[in-house]
Amino acid sequence: MEAPMYPDSPLDSAGPSGRPPAYWVGPRHLAGDDGRLYDAVADTLTRLGWTSLTIVRGRREPDEAPGEQQVLRSTVLHISPDSLRWAQWLLPDEPFRLGDRPIAWQVSARDAASSPLAQWSAYFTSEVPGEVLSDFLIALDARERPAVPFAGPELVLDVVISHGWVRHPDQPDRLAADTTFSSQINFGEVPPLIQDADPRSLWVELEEPGPSGWQAWAEPTPGTYLWAASFSPSVPNDLVAAFAASLSSAAPVRRRLLPESTRNLLLRAPAG
Repeated sequence: MEAPMYPDSPLDSAGPSGRPPAYWVGPRHLAGDDGRLYDAVADTLTRLGWTSLTIVRGRREPDEAPGEQQVLRSTVLHISPDSLRWAQWLLPDEPFRLGDRPIAWQVSARDAASSPLAQWSAYFTSEVPGEVLSDFLIALDARERPAVPFAGPELVLDVVISHGWVRHPDQPDRLAADTTFSSQINFGEVPPLIQDADPRSLWVELEEPGPSGWQAWAEPTPGTYLWAASFSPSVPNDLVAAFAASLSSAAPVRRRLLPESTRNLLLRAPAG
């Protein structure tokens, strides 16, 4: 039986527990991270058996109160059992941004433990739905060789098209969007500072385009991003497809907090 949807329900009204009530909301690509992007992803990595390490570097004066410590960098690092893949929680540091959003998670992988450098990296800002990033990491964890490509880029667009997204008429092999054009996924030149082992990423002439990789974003109003994700050129396409499949899924997600920029675009039904 289909649950009724209530687009005008007062999601911010606190229940008897003092917490906002929970709702099932959709579409998930506009649902935000519910204010718990770290917890959602860290819980997934714990279930997968990844080890977490907290790295804090800072300075504390002898008479400084505990809450006033000047932390220069605080990173939570999660490492897979084979040490071939890892995920870093970077939001407290805000090292750089995609669109106008701070990077929250960086995920990297290498093909051999003897290699000191990552073969590829992927970056996710705040408000990426935690379910989507978790599905990407589950697919990464399941791969025996996390840096070896197994499929072409057409797989990514095929997945979102099968979920009702549409190809861009001018770039049908590179760009697709949801039917409202508020979220898009594109195969094109990657932004600066995206780390990749492909040497072309380091030696690009100014007048030449750089290597292509996947980018995805939600832009509910022109010039204002809800979230963004960037995959370096060497990220295997089947992993990007796992992200895209979850992102474009019609299955609702459970939320208590909705982004201001998309709350009027979301349908919702009470979650018991």
